[in-house]
Parts: sequence; C-alpha cells; structure tokens
Amino acid sequence: MDMHYYQFHVGDYAAATSHLTELEDLAYRRMLDWTYTHEKSLPDSVEDVARLIRMRSHSDCIASVLREFFERTASGWVNRRATREIEAFKGKSEKARQSAKARWDANAMRTHSDGNANQEPRTINQEPRTKKDIAPSELVPQGGAPDCPHAEIVELYHDCCPTLPRCMVLSPKRQGLIRQRWREVWADLKFDKPGMIGWFREFFESVQRSDFLTGRAKSDRLWTADLEWLMLPSNFVKVAEGRYTREK
Repeated sequence: MDMHYYQFHVGDYAAATSHLTELEDLAYRRMLDWTYTHEKSLPDSVEDVARLIRMRSHSDCIASVLREFFERTASGWVNRRATREIEAFKGKSEKARQSAKARWDANAMRTHSDGNANQEPRTINQEPRTKKDIAPSELVPQGGAPDCPHAEIVELYHDCCPTLPRCMVLSPKRQGLIRQRWREVWADLKFDKPGMIGWFREFFESVQRSDFLTGRAKSDRLWTADLEWLMLPSNFVKVAEGRYTREK
C-alpha cells in the first residue's frame, strides 16, 4: 500500500520554518509531499529536485532548504523524520497485510470444507448475483449475520480512502446499499462482526490502491469513486474481484 497521506504537525512545522521566505516554505512543503508520496529520497541533483517539485527557476531556495532540513546520502536527500514515519507506516501495513492474509486463508479453508459438505460452494469472487438469484433466507440469515454497523462502515471508508469524496449524508438509500452488501458478504463467508469489519477494511484499502478509482490514472475526465458508487451491486463485485487494481 502506498502512503497517500501523512500527519502534519502544524505547531512543530511553524516553529521550525518561521524564518523561511514564502518560496522556501513552498519548496519545503513540496519536497515533503514528494518524499511521502513516493516513499524514497529526493534526487541528489538540485536541478532534478527543482523539476520534480515544479520550481525550476528557484534552485537557490531549494538548495538552501535541502541543506537545512535534509541530509545528503548515497541515495539522495533524505528527511529523517519523514524516513522514520514512512518506515513505521510500511511496518504497520505489512503487519496488517499478514494478519488479513492469515484470517482470509483460515476462512477460505473453512468455507471450502463447508462447500464440499453442502455441494454448493459460493464465494464473493464468483459472478455477480442479482436479487432474484438470492433467496430471502440468504439475504436475511436467521439468527446469524451481525447487525450492519452503517456508521462504522462509513468511517472505514473515510479512514481507508482519504482522497475520495466524503459521505456527508447517510441517507436511507445509502444505508440500504451498505446493509445489502454487508448481508451478501456474510452469506458467503459467515464471518463474525470483527471479521466482517476486517473484510470491509481490506475492500476499501484495495479501492485506495486503484489509480482508476481514486482518479490518479491519466484521464481527461475528472472522476473518482464514492461510497454510494462502491456499494452498488455490480461495482461492489468488480472491486472485490480486483478488476480495478493490479493485484487480483
């Protein structure tokens, strides 16, 4: 997972940069943004840095900021604080990935065993099912599916997809879409509530990895997915199948 946002400590930044000119301040912010976005050091050449942050005619400002706030290494210019935060983020992401993989593998084994017993295995990665294909007992399992935490799902969406439009109004239509997808996933996988929350977290994290869904792909149209679009039946299945990400 790429690091598309980072904590910005306003007080610390203001105290450390109060002496900078407007151009130096702009250069520093753009250097930090580039470092966090690409998760690597800035190039060794001041001219290359100027090109990357779109300040080609301000090499003097850039050189001054590099000398004060970055350290020159064999791999280029690094900001120590940014490096620590990026490494911590990578460690946290890898731990979450391993945990999710272990949980998914364990459930897949259980689902496979249950499917052999029932002779009707069904997973979320199969072709989309229409409403008429799903029995009422499957959509509303008796005494099984945990209640759908609509607000918690919305918060997961905001947490995992910070670059996408926020869901400002949890309308009845949106609640219905979220509840339907929640019940469909539960009908397929039979997770408890923590497992369901984990599944939806992985779902939204896959959305944030998609250049197409987040608008990072080169395109003439300015479009990004939003929560309501993601919860529509056909879109939901395509995202769950990995249609919009490099990883299947």
